[in-house]
Amino acid sequence: MEEEKLTIRVNINERFYPLKIEAKDEEKIRKAAKDINAMIAKYREVFKDKDGQDFLAMVALQLGTKVVDLDHQGDLVSIIDDVKTINRDIEQFLKE
Repeated sequence: MEEEKLTIRVNINERFYPLKIEAKDEEKIRKAAKDINAMIAKYREVFKDKDGQDFLAMVALQLGTKVVDLDHQGDLVSIIDDVKTINRDIEQFLKE
């Protein structure tokens, strides 16, 4: 059964964006917008001579870096799982 779409307005950097989302995603999207605005506010305090576009770019870079880190961690988890499997195979072979 397809979930009904919900229309919300999200404020990011003092601009409102209408979004059509699944109801189950509303809390996550609102929290993400709140976190983005908090990051922008921190940049506003430090870089008073920049404009909103600069803050958005800095936040995008910061979040993009986190995504790359998470992708890398996922790669490491996969490698660790492979090593564990190989180790179990070797232990079983040695027992035979």
